Amino acid sequence: MRAGRNADRRDHACLTDGARILTNQNGLWARSAADLSEAYASGTCSPVDVFNSVVARTEAVNAQINAVVTLDPAGALQAAHESEARWRAGTPLSQLDGVPITVKDNLMVRGMRSTWGSALYSEFMPHADELPVARLRAAGAVIFGKTNCPEFTVQGYTDNLLFGPTRNPWNLALTPGGSSGGAVAAVSAGLCPIALATDGGGSIRRPASYTGLVGLKPSRGRVARAEGFATVLHDCEVVGPIARTIEDVRLVMRIIGLPDSRDPLSTQLKEDAFEAQTPPPCRILYVPSFGGSPVDPAIAHSVAQAARALESLGHEIDVGSEPFDIDALGQSWSVVSQTGLSWLMGYHDGWEAQVGDEIRKLITSGSALSASQYYEALTQFAKLKRELEQVFDSYDMIMTPSAAAMPWPASEAFPNIIDNRTVGPRGHAVFTAFVNMAGSAALNLPAAPAPDGMPIGFQLVGPISSDALLCNVGAQYQREYVADMPWPAL
Repeated sequence: MRAGRNADRRDHACLTDGARILTNQNGLWARSAADLSEAYASGTCSPVDVFNSVVARTEAVNAQINAVVTLDPAGALQAAHESEARWRAGTPLSQLDGVPITVKDNLMVRGMRSTWGSALYSEFMPHADELPVARLRAAGAVIFGKTNCPEFTVQGYTDNLLFGPTRNPWNLALTPGGSSGGAVAAVSAGLCPIALATDGGGSIRRPASYTGLVGLKPSRGRVARAEGFATVLHDCEVVGPIARTIEDVRLVMRIIGLPDSRDPLSTQLKEDAFEAQTPPPCRILYVPSFGGSPVDPAIAHSVAQAARALESLGHEIDVGSEPFDIDALGQSWSVVSQTGLSWLMGYHDGWEAQVGDEIRKLITSGSALSASQYYEALTQFAKLKRELEQVFDSYDMIMTPSAAAMPWPASEAFPNIIDNRTVGPRGHAVFTAFVNMAGSAALNLPAAPAPDGMPIGFQLVGPISSDALLCNVGAQYQREYVADMPWPAL
């Protein structure tokens, strides 16, 4: 790696023995979506077999982790039978036909309770799927459960008044992060090979890093949205997949990564087939820390190893600093999220008695903000986008840790100490929100675990419409440096 353009290369450090992630012998619930598709095609197993295996796994471990909070076993079983008939007739709807998936509880699923993690929506039953869900259903995916999330998905851990905390399958005392904590816990524990989730400020990438998974935050507009909950994070939140392999992420994106006239942002991007290709050598700006903010030493060491691994694959790694004012962006993020929550509560009389203490504080703060402050925050977002465009004139992508802290106790909102230094509520999340503000694409990939075995991840960030390139670099890295990961001891 090089600091700027003048430092010497270092020898890379291997993360693993280079084995490819493959199916293990734990059962059908442990197989990837791509493996299941091949098995369905060959007739070695059926969607009903897999559904039964996943249900049994869920019954065995979900009570320990509290990942799936709403189930539709009858509807999912019917969908599995219909898929089995299509495979037998040689007419599957897609490679995901018959593959079980879960959906984060802030995404609407027809006929399934969708709460957004809030008592305000505890009995809400949508009559239509949100568009990405509808597309997966039309592709034959078996939607069997909703996954837990914090209230209104604006916090970096997963707990709420309705369902309680979700726990990390790798250590049940700890959080899997948030807001997609239920989604990553489900995939990591083998309740499903794929989870559909959202990322508004790092909500896919950080939890994926805490559970050893791959998580894609697509470019703004890459996944068209319609028929969903209200928007409280301006245009920062996107829908994306969580899985164990890049191959599975691609399968999802080929289905949901399409434009739709109901989402004008989606029609502005060129369509992408997400084809598996060997990536060209890329120029990568590696930023180990932001603004002097603390990073857990285990994370710093592991991500530095990953940077050397990428360099060994032929990519050019330069070490540098963040090309923007992280403090100004942090303030802008708070203004947008708090104002959005305050606006939403205007539609709910008596909300004060139905939200948690931390959310109440955010709403109260948002009520005191002015239109001028909101406009200034959006001005900072636009400035950031221009600054990143200049960076991407010189670099293909930026590399950072996905999170600054290791997972903390499951019922606590955030860690207040990182590397012996006091931090605020977003100290653990310092690396991710800028991506959402700018609309960029980003991908979390597993790095070497901590000495205690807890997973660690890093993110690659590219310009808008770099989603497929990120996946190709990620697949190259995963193939060479990520071994067949063990399953959590549940």
